[in-house]
Amino acid sequence: MKKTFSWLLALSFLLHLGCGQSKDVSNEAVVPSENKLTPENSILEEEVAASLKYLSSDELQGRETGTAGIELAAQYIEQVFETHAVKPFFETYRDSFEVKEVTGYNIVGVVEGTDPDLKDEFIIIGAHYDHVGQAKVVEGDSLANGANDNASGTTAVLELAKYFAARAPKRSILFTLFSAEEMGLVGAKELAGRLKAQGIDLYAMFNIEMIGVPMTGRDYQAYITGYEISNMAEKFNEYSQAQVLGFLPEAKQYSLFQRSDNYSFYQEFNVPAQTISTFDFQNYPYYHHVDDEFEFMDVNHMEELIENLIPGLTAMANTAEKEIKLN
Repeated sequence: MKKTFSWLLALSFLLHLGCGQSKDVSNEAVVPSENKLTPENSILEEEVAASLKYLSSDELQGRETGTAGIELAAQYIEQVFETHAVKPFFETYRDSFEVKEVTGYNIVGVVEGTDPDLKDEFIIIGAHYDHVGQAKVVEGDSLANGANDNASGTTAVLELAKYFAARAPKRSILFTLFSAEEMGLVGAKELAGRLKAQGIDLYAMFNIEMIGVPMTGRDYQAYITGYEISNMAEKFNEYSQAQVLGFLPEAKQYSLFQRSDNYSFYQEFNVPAQTISTFDFQNYPYYHHVDDEFEFMDVNHMEELIENLIPGLTAMANTAEKEIKLN
């Protein structure tokens, strides 16, 4: 998210900055195992860890748009999609665009819905997979691996894509990984405009951003930006029969609804398009920092959260009517 920090938050970050951590990350991209067949325990911690570890490894060099590192990330995402029969939405998985004299690629896969009528309605589940590449040097380290921001969200989208590819719902789902978010939400703007020009019937957009560490002291698992603009959180929790999504005052204070990839889809389509996150400005001090590393991620928390998103997303994709609406 493009966050505007107060001077108090900046001071808090400085007080929490730790020493640089040594890196011992495998350079091998691990392709997750075959799809699970039962909904229970369908997201496996080791598969979450495999994707997260590779996407935030030194080999990918911080995944800055236009670099060899983000090209490796794009290839990995494509490999996961292909392995699990998530089809390209366009002629290929890549939706290319130019930004500041470099080429960026959104990666877009689709699971086609099973209902003859509802399959023409789409839900987008997305996250940005780029990061900043380099950050302020700390103990000789300048590489910003971006584990929480946003290898964590990318990993969640991959896991959900694998899940729904094995259990196609009634509506179609686009699984979108955006590039150039860190350059001003460019990839999402490009894709939103392209999909609007094609006239797709977009029901809702569900964006995932920085979910690598849990919140504490909350009665919900993740907060949703733009909480008040739609009934998405209310319906999602109703579908899930659990308090999965909630309201974080800081999200409104810092205008996070407008500062992530959901916003372009809200602007273009005027439908519920919102971001979920567990970064609450207090639980993780390494935003755009060289210590945003795999070893600081809570993989067990991620596995549980991703799995707990499934009932709500499944209901969204299967209800006869579009029950999630703007307020």
